[in-house]
Amino acid sequence: MHEIFISFRTKGGKELAYMCQQALADRFGPDSVFLAGGSIGVGSDFTQAIPQAVRRSRVLLVIVDEHWLDAPDRKHPGRRALADPQDWVRREIEEAFDSGVLVVPVLASGKLEQLVPHRLPKAIAQLAVCQYARVQLRTFATDLASLGDRLVQQVPGLAAMDRQGPPRSSGEPEEGASVRNERQSGGIGHVGGSVGTFVGESHSPMHTGSGDMVHNNHENGDGTTYYTGDNGVIRQQFGPRARRTRRQGDR
Repeated sequence: MHEIFISFRTKGGKELAYMCQQALADRFGPDSVFLAGGSIGVGSDFTQAIPQAVRRSRVLLVIVDEHWLDAPDRKHPGRRALADPQDWVRREIEEAFDSGVLVVPVLASGKLEQLVPHRLPKAIAQLAVCQYARVQLRTFATDLASLGDRLVQQVPGLAAMDRQGPPRSSGEPEEGASVRNERQSGGIGHVGGSVGTFVGESHSPMHTGSGDMVHNNHENGDGTTYYTGDNGVIRQQFGPRARRTRRQGDR
C-alpha cells in the first residue's frame, strides 16, 4: 500500500515531483510513495490503477508550480486543463476529497500565493482552504524534511514507517558524548559523597592528598620527595631552601 500519492503536471512540476518521490521513499520506504509512471505495473490499466492508488493512500501531495493553475488543455488550447472534468490532476484531487485522504498543496516557488477558491473548479475548490507546504528546489532538503516531520505528526501510519525517527531535542546529548562532573555532591554509580577527582583504575602508586604515603619505599609529603629502589636513590626537595647558619670564618 502506498501511503503518499504525488500529483503533478508533466510540464512544470515533474522535476520536483520526482525529487519528492525519491526523498520520501528514502525516509518511509520504497513502497510508500506512488508516482504515476514508475508505480504502475507494465501493462496495467492506468485509468483504474490511478484512482485506486489515490483511495488507498493516506496523503495526496499536489505539486503546484507557476503554471499549474492556468496550464492549457492539450485538446482545447483556449481553455485551462482544470476546466476539463477528465483532467487527471483534477480527477486525482476529487478522488482524494471523496475518499477522505489528507490533501496537501505543495507550492513549488516562493512567489506563489495560496490558492483561492474562485480560481478553482467547484469540485476541487476545497483545495484552496487546505493548509499548504512550500518546497523549493533551492531549499529542497530542509523544506522536505520539515514537510515529512509534519506528516509524521498527523498520520500515525507514516510515524510507524519513519526511518529517520523522532527529531533529537536541543538539550539531549548526542550518542557517545561524555559527561564530566566536577565537585559534584551526591553519588556517581557506587561512589558516594562529594566527588572531586575520581580514579577508576590505577596501575602505580598515586598520592592525591597531603601527608605521607608508604609503598615499598618512603615518599614524604609537604614538598619533599624521597624515592629508593633498584636503580638507586632519588632525592628531591621543593619550597624555600632552609636557612643556613653562618659559621665563624664564613663571609
